[in-house]
Amino acid sequence: MLSLVRTFTGSPQGPLKHLVLPNATLILYPSADGVIILNAITLSLVRVLAFGELFPGYQHTKQNISCLVVDSALKLVSVAIAQRIAAWSLSGTQHDVWRVHSSLTLPGHEHITTLDCRSGLLAVGSQHALAVYTLILENDLPTWSKKWSIPITSPKLAHFSPSLMHIAMTSHLQGARVKIYSTVSGKMVQSIPHMRPVKQLIWRYSPKSRSDDPALLTVTSDSVLRIFLPVIDEPERLQLHGALDISSLQVTLSPPRLNVLEPSSQNIWLDKAIILDALTALLAQSQDDDERMNRVREIIDEDWDLFLQVLEDGSLIISAVANIDRRPPTLLRQFALAHLPAGTLMPLPSHLYLAPHKDPGCLMLVTSNPLAVYRLSLVPLLQGQRQGVVVSAKAEDSTPEAKSKVLRMVRTPTGHAVAVVREEGGEVWKSTEGSTNLSLRSQWTTADDVVVFESGKCNYLATYAQDKSLLTLHSDPESSIELPDVASLFVLPCQDHHACIFGLGHDLSIAHICVSSKPNPTLVLFSRTTLPLPSPPMLILPVDPMAWTDSIALQSHDALLGVSEQGQLTFWVPDVDRDRSWVCTGRVNTGRKNLRMARCSSAKKSVLVVPCQGEEELTIWDSKESEFASGLEFSKTNTDPINDLDWTSTPDGQSVLAIGFAHRIELICQQRKTYFDDEPGWATCYTIDLESIIPYRISDSIWLHDGSLLVAAGHVLCLYSQATASSDGSEGLFEHVARHNGVLPDYHPQMLLQCLLWGKLELVKDVIVKLGKSMDDYIADTSNEFHWDPIPIDQYLQNNPDGFQSLPSKKYKQLFDGLNNSDHRDEEPFSRPTVTQLLEHLEEHPVLHLSPNEQASLLTLIQTALEVDEQRRALDANGLRYVTSMRAFYILNRRIVSDPGSPRSGKTISRQTGYRERLRYRDIIWAFHSESQELLLESASTACNRKMLWSDARSLGVFIWLNSVESMKSTMETIARNEYMAGNNRDPVACSLYYFALGKVKLVHGLWRQASWHKEQAMMLKFLNNDFTQPRWRTAALKNAYALLAKQRFEYAAAFFLLGDSLKAAVNICVKQLDDFQLAIALARIREADPERPILRDLLNNTVLPIAFQNGNRWLASWAFWLLHRRDMAVRVLLTPLRDLVTSLSITIEEVKESSYDDPSLALLFSQLRDKTLQAAKGTSEISGRAEFNFVLQMARVFRRMGCHALALDIVQSWSFERPSISTQPSYSVANGLNADGDTHAITRAKDKDSFSLHRRRSSMVIDMEIPSAPTTSPDSDTPPSKGLETIGENGDLQTKKASLGTLMKSAKRDVQVPEFNMNEFFP
Repeated sequence: MLSLVRTFTGSPQGPLKHLVLPNATLILYPSADGVIILNAITLSLVRVLAFGELFPGYQHTKQNISCLVVDSALKLVSVAIAQRIAAWSLSGTQHDVWRVHSSLTLPGHEHITTLDCRSGLLAVGSQHALAVYTLILENDLPTWSKKWSIPITSPKLAHFSPSLMHIAMTSHLQGARVKIYSTVSGKMVQSIPHMRPVKQLIWRYSPKSRSDDPALLTVTSDSVLRIFLPVIDEPERLQLHGALDISSLQVTLSPPRLNVLEPSSQNIWLDKAIILDALTALLAQSQDDDERMNRVREIIDEDWDLFLQVLEDGSLIISAVANIDRRPPTLLRQFALAHLPAGTLMPLPSHLYLAPHKDPGCLMLVTSNPLAVYRLSLVPLLQGQRQGVVVSAKAEDSTPEAKSKVLRMVRTPTGHAVAVVREEGGEVWKSTEGSTNLSLRSQWTTADDVVVFESGKCNYLATYAQDKSLLTLHSDPESSIELPDVASLFVLPCQDHHACIFGLGHDLSIAHICVSSKPNPTLVLFSRTTLPLPSPPMLILPVDPMAWTDSIALQSHDALLGVSEQGQLTFWVPDVDRDRSWVCTGRVNTGRKNLRMARCSSAKKSVLVVPCQGEEELTIWDSKESEFASGLEFSKTNTDPINDLDWTSTPDGQSVLAIGFAHRIELICQQRKTYFDDEPGWATCYTIDLESIIPYRISDSIWLHDGSLLVAAGHVLCLYSQATASSDGSEGLFEHVARHNGVLPDYHPQMLLQCLLWGKLELVKDVIVKLGKSMDDYIADTSNEFHWDPIPIDQYLQNNPDGFQSLPSKKYKQLFDGLNNSDHRDEEPFSRPTVTQLLEHLEEHPVLHLSPNEQASLLTLIQTALEVDEQRRALDANGLRYVTSMRAFYILNRRIVSDPGSPRSGKTISRQTGYRERLRYRDIIWAFHSESQELLLESASTACNRKMLWSDARSLGVFIWLNSVESMKSTMETIARNEYMAGNNRDPVACSLYYFALGKVKLVHGLWRQASWHKEQAMMLKFLNNDFTQPRWRTAALKNAYALLAKQRFEYAAAFFLLGDSLKAAVNICVKQLDDFQLAIALARIREADPERPILRDLLNNTVLPIAFQNGNRWLASWAFWLLHRRDMAVRVLLTPLRDLVTSLSITIEEVKESSYDDPSLALLFSQLRDKTLQAAKGTSEISGRAEFNFVLQMARVFRRMGCHALALDIVQSWSFERPSISTQPSYSVANGLNADGDTHAITRAKDKDSFSLHRRRSSMVIDMEIPSAPTTSPDSDTPPSKGLETIGENGDLQTKKASLGTLMKSAKRDVQVPEFNMNEFFP
């Protein structure tokens, strides 16, 4: 998704160190107060060791590391600052974990000047002494114990010999003299004078040497390498035996080249152990007759020492010294082996280092400064060929020495350049190489604030000096303008490739400075204004302009975000044409106070950070606020403090937020809303964790062009890019965001499901047929990618003449099919064989870019569409919606159970599709409003294999949606029989509750006769043989019920309460003990004989409605109100905030969860109920036209959030806004349950002659209230007040007016105007 492509740690200014590991070679060098560790092959960052890890007090100082040493044997890295030493060790099975090892502090204020560490011995040179420490364990902790110390002034170099018997050193005062001390006693053994200052000491060790200590090599400031060997009679003393310089080489050089030996030239000894390993590996892979190997064999056999010298013109000279280990040393011989041409190493490096290479027969040459890695191929190298030296990796030549920590970063509006503000000065970088690299453009030394912007192809830097109140544009020539009292600066793009600089004053005034480009860049003060607010805002922030284009005027975008003390967000655009003031374009009330941070994206997504009881709440708000959307899209509480926020935009305008913490950055993006899962609207898509790499705290992170992210931690810059992810085939950041929140393809299961719910079955069939053809083409040639041509948008917008009441049926050209049409069904493109073949193909070849969950849902919906199509002539539209949801419910659950990797099977979760215990109430309510309930009951029974148990009935909500009492009783009897037959023991207890609800006591008594195995048989036979119509035996049944309740046999206790004719107690047990209000509803609807239904009403009022309001379930609340004959409330609850409805109810609801309007099916249900009855029409009249208008816009936005953009366009194009009216037409109804009302009036709609109605209305509908009486809505009345129709004033808003029923009927005859749809309200 994002990968670390570059790190900018600053070029090394001194010597490097390297550490050879079994699987890698590391390069180490000091930078500021840390140690940079790089991979030697790629120069990629491995780790930063910060001095503050051991000494936290140094985190805020400006002191730099003075000494660095690496102990290869113990894999120990030690550094020094002032008088303190910090050490880290490399551990782990893969040698990839750096841990704090130990620390040491010198007494007094002795600053450390040099270090050396070897096999547990530590040499420390300070301003006035040289000391040697040994590593010991004290209380299981590594500790340094001083061995000896001698007074020496400012040691410069100190190196242990390989045998650890001696230590060689030089000092700053006597740089031309090398002194050798005994490591055991600290006594000086020898002092060796030189003609020039010594800049490098090298102990040479060879296994063939007979002395305890090897030779000593010194390199002086004139790049002359001297060889000191032990004296034969006195092995502790060293004697000069040779010097390697330009004059001693046996190479013919032109006269001008004789003067190239300058201090800038380099001369190094090529470590014999590294050389011999590479030569031996090369020789092992070569042929015996290969003449090129003769020199290699000679080097190995003669045991030559090789030296590499780099001259000022970049040429290389490889020389050899023979017989160093032979005696007498007078046989020492030196000569040149190869000469590589000029320019081989350019520019001339300051330091050279040799390291092993992973490729056999090759070496690694590391140079600094500039830092570069070369691959040395030994065969062409020894032949003097230039191709023997190849660059493997090279750091940026222009990378400055980074000693100052980064405070913050400022980018250009487009993100092509960025200014890095440090504690001391800063620099401007430009994005290059496809946003995978940065190149240094300019630097500055002092500034209180900076901005960087683009004008044409040039990048400009402007700095502000607070003491001088001067804004300076660093152009040629420079341009300055006096600008007093500026707290911050930011840049926004303008037209004609100009830039506008805005300065925010401490008094919250806004200075607008234009940058004129003709004839030279010049700063011009355009205006200085304030935001027209009654009180000053708490914060004024620029809106992120990343997604803007220069061709659009500045006033076309919201430029500023204002945040008040009360948490109100205001969006502002500059009015540059009139009075140069600011115009407010929108407001969002967040209710968040004491804001600590805020940012606004190009898409007007605002993120707020508010402290909250020791934690921090992060919220994301949309700019569109209405009664149906508070604007809140995401809320999360973080225990870690948030340090930084920054937005970027994808090419299709989606927003991605980077949240910076102390050591990590979380990238969150908007998630597509799904129809079934209640997941957060935003989710973390990627996390960058720097704690394991860089111990510094992250100071800032900023998005650059094309989704690259620049992160600053300490003085280090890390560039992350998605370009490498795209190149290696993995998913990039923008691709991930588009896949999780972009427009869905037509075949996506969510799109298919919504089309089925909204009556577009023919479109779904076309998509399935087209998908089958695309899969056939893909399977025929799998080398090509799966290709899909989108369905034309016109097919989504086609009007269904049958509206939502029925799905379209197949069209015939003639009234009766003749013989020629006998096989018409077999010729249909959409048929069972076609679907079966497509399902087989999808099982074998899943569609790309679909998750396993989505793949399973796609297969489910394709099969569901086939089954729905085969039954569509028998079911109405709502019945088909219920069947669709039921089929998907069962098929998906079966797939999960049968999947060996599903959670239900106890194996590894491969498909993270949640197993659901029941249909959602949203799906159940469709069956309640269906007129095909007998067929639905048959389908439900078939889905249960005709063995419906109570768990099945509860899952399908059967007793919620059934309206016929006879059907309820028949279903209850079926459930009772199946519960009895379900177990092998045929337990009468399992079915007693259901049979007692039906009053079939004798039948249960007969079942007990057959339960001879049951221990309670005799007692139950005796008890059930009594007449429970008598009060005595009813009382006995109640006593037994309480006894069973005490034993926590709750279901059986409820059965005995029914036996004792205490329906209320049985219902209470179902609600309180069994936590099954559906069972309580079933018992009440079947058993209650009172026409007023007091128990059912009480259950709905005091149980179902509180549950619905507490969970924010508008579907369940609408169903409960419909049963309670509160049809007006059943409609209003779909659109009205739940808290506003509580006040008009006669019941007490303590907790109300205000659910978001994030279900487009609410619009579908509202379109059906709003004029279904007179009382429903009255409820609709209490909803203002403006509210309905905003509701439709909200549903369209929800469709967009679901990725169904075509359906969003369909609903806003075809929604009908007519208001309900009353006509006197015959009507008939059937009394079922509580729906036992009827009248001779019906509801129609006032309809404009030219308006287009999406929904076909019935000519007559049931009236559920008496016309003469129109009681007002009050807490004591079940009937709401009559409300007149709304009219729209000239301002376009609807004014709701109360009216009597007569006014309602009169106003229904008027033509009602509705607000013209504004596309800007749909697209934020």
